[in-house]
Amino acid sequence: MAEAAPPITRQVTKEARGASVGPSVDIRLEDVEDCSLWDRHGASVPLKDLYRDRKSVMIFVRNFLCYSCKEYVEDLSKIPKEVLEDADIRLVVIGQSAHHHIEPFCSLTGYPYEIYVDPERRIYQKLGMKREEIFTDSAHPSPHVKSGMFMGQMKSIWRAMTSPVFDFQGDLHQQGGAIIVGPGAQVHFSHFDTNRLDHMPINWLLQLAGVQQTLDFSSKPKIIHV
Repeated sequence: MAEAAPPITRQVTKEARGASVGPSVDIRLEDVEDCSLWDRHGASVPLKDLYRDRKSVMIFVRNFLCYSCKEYVEDLSKIPKEVLEDADIRLVVIGQSAHHHIEPFCSLTGYPYEIYVDPERRIYQKLGMKREEIFTDSAHPSPHVKSGMFMGQMKSIWRAMTSPVFDFQGDLHQQGGAIIVGPGAQVHFSHFDTNRLDHMPINWLLQLAGVQQTLDFSSKPKIIHV
């Protein structure tokens, strides 16, 4: 039997969406598979447990006070459970705060699915996710971010000032990304954000993961069969 070809992992830029696929990104899951994540109760789990048996869509966010991350996760929360179940995929959000910030963030966003934190940013760093922000004239605004930058930053600062523990719930300079992986260590897709608005559209991620429907995030989630 012929030897299976290794998976091709690619970075898709906003300019390339709808056209060709961008340059390859070297994702070495063996470097991070044993890194620990923490759930809302403070229990640890190795990263590999999140994709060992099922395909997993993993969203790495900047920090839990970031307005764009909040609004992106609010739209993730609108994905119907049956859409994920029918495609047999896990949806996982990973942040970089202390674990005790998870519960308030889920209450704020209404996010009902799996969520973990990497407070030392080991996975972010080992995978090569970017720090600092790069904005380009050709970048398209995220369809999931409704607030303007000025008002969004004011909301983030206000939430920091009024939270029981005054901190920014993660490194303010760390950018996030999205990875589709599994079952096992097969990486199907990756995207590393260049700035706070550089999220992969959720419908793109779901379709790349095998979802056959398109969701409407403009108001209440409704499924458009295509």
